[in-house]
Amino acid sequence: MDFRVFISLALCLLFLLPDLVHSAVQFPGWLGDKKTQGSVLRLPTGASYAPFDPTRVTQISWRPRAFIYKGFLTDEECDHLIHLAKDKLEKSMVADNESGKSIASEVRTSSGMFLKKAQDEVVARIESRLASWTFLPEENGEAMQILHYEHGQKYEPHFDYFHDKANQELGGHRVATVLMYLSEVKRGGETIFPNSEAKATQPKEDNWSDCAKNGYAVKPNKGDALLFFSLHLDATTDPLSLHGSCPVIEGEKWSATKWIHVRSFDKTAKPENEDCIDDNVHCVQWAANGECKRNPVYMVGSNDSLGYCRKSCKVCS
Repeated sequence: MDFRVFISLALCLLFLLPDLVHSAVQFPGWLGDKKTQGSVLRLPTGASYAPFDPTRVTQISWRPRAFIYKGFLTDEECDHLIHLAKDKLEKSMVADNESGKSIASEVRTSSGMFLKKAQDEVVARIESRLASWTFLPEENGEAMQILHYEHGQKYEPHFDYFHDKANQELGGHRVATVLMYLSEVKRGGETIFPNSEAKATQPKEDNWSDCAKNGYAVKPNKGDALLFFSLHLDATTDPLSLHGSCPVIEGEKWSATKWIHVRSFDKTAKPENEDCIDDNVHCVQWAANGECKRNPVYMVGSNDSLGYCRKSCKVCS
């Protein structure tokens, strides 16, 4: 199936959820209610069934398309992700628009690290639940990135889709992003959409930061997840998806990001040649961009198969 057709069908299914949530149909119970599980859907992803509760999903914007899932993560899951990342943080990088290489920039001042896909049972369960909610396959997702913002740290407005061709070769454009908030932030740290058509209608109280008043903003509440799409239904890029992270004014901010592509971000076939070579002409650039850490299964390989870019990742000789 052409990937544009697949993405269109998947997104159409997702966009039915707000109508389901706000319709006259009432779903008894909430996720975790031991008496009734009427509101919980269980969709097959991989070898397991991942539950999600559509009554907790709210559509906050159509242009760009964005949704909030209240309580997507439990407190225990949030704390676990922070624990996995806490002693492995490095300065966050950005992708250069011309070359696609990862570079340091004052545009992004947080620190972060990438987990491995299905690194443990908790991470695997979260990834499965993300696939159920977004209707997008797990293999289309990048490894989860954990980010830490301290006082004054931010990420200026940017796009998640790519401007360079090299990054698009690996899985295509990022069609969707899920931001999961892992901590409460006393003040600041909002996610902002400067170009959202809903920005003029959103009421702002005194406890919003000045940055948040410059667009449609989402407060980072622990356990909540924000899903937004960087592509239109026809797979063209959406300029209204411009977004950023406002500076933290008081406290600190922890978040987890899952970027999802239009095609599989995992490799699909094992390279036949076991010599220390690269099996893709873009390996050198991908390695320079940090893909050896971000996408190790494709780049380096696993216990079951070799990676495509072992030479550039310097794991062989």
